Amino acid sequence: MIMTREESLEQEYKVAKQKSAKPMLWVSMISMTMMFIGLTSAYIISSKREDWVSFELPSALYISTLLLLLSSVTFFLAKKTISNNNRQLTTLFLLTTLLLGLGFVYFQIEGFYQLQEAGLYLTGKGSVVSASLLLVISFAHILHVLAGFIVLIVVIYNHFKKRYNATETLGLELGAIFWHFVDILWILLFLFFYFIR
Repeated sequence: MIMTREESLEQEYKVAKQKSAKPMLWVSMISMTMMFIGLTSAYIISSKREDWVSFELPSALYISTLLLLLSSVTFFLAKKTISNNNRQLTTLFLLTTLLLGLGFVYFQIEGFYQLQEAGLYLTGKGSVVSASLLLVISFAHILHVLAGFIVLIVVIYNHFKKRYNATETLGLELGAIFWHFVDILWILLFLFFYFIR
């Protein structure tokens, strides 16, 4: 079959777009990582202050961490099942990823309430620097999770439109890379908060 010039150009554009998609994603994730390095550096520097208050991490943050970790597993399984053209299982894993991500956000917010119940106010009168910085860093991460939700919803939409199959998985792969990045980022932040209080 002979391609027209227009079809040939369209094919070249598609190949070029596919080649540049992953490097562009990696560049954006590196810049996000730099932002969190800056925030955690501020946390470390502030921990030397005389008014620094150490605290135990709320139990809700442990639960949220587990849920986000599980969501990464289900996203990985979604990628694996679409590679086998198992659309039904892919749908199940993608929707489960979405629910686990929502659970993560719920328990993050619950964790902030638990800090307040312990007398550690995040803002306003009676706030402490350590809890406020925890809030700022966690909130910045939640914004990235919300970006992950947008990516995930696009992936789910495209999946329902049957744009992914065993040979066409780029969009799902990009979504999975970003979701795993957000997951790993939170685990590192959680360990940071756990060991540096």
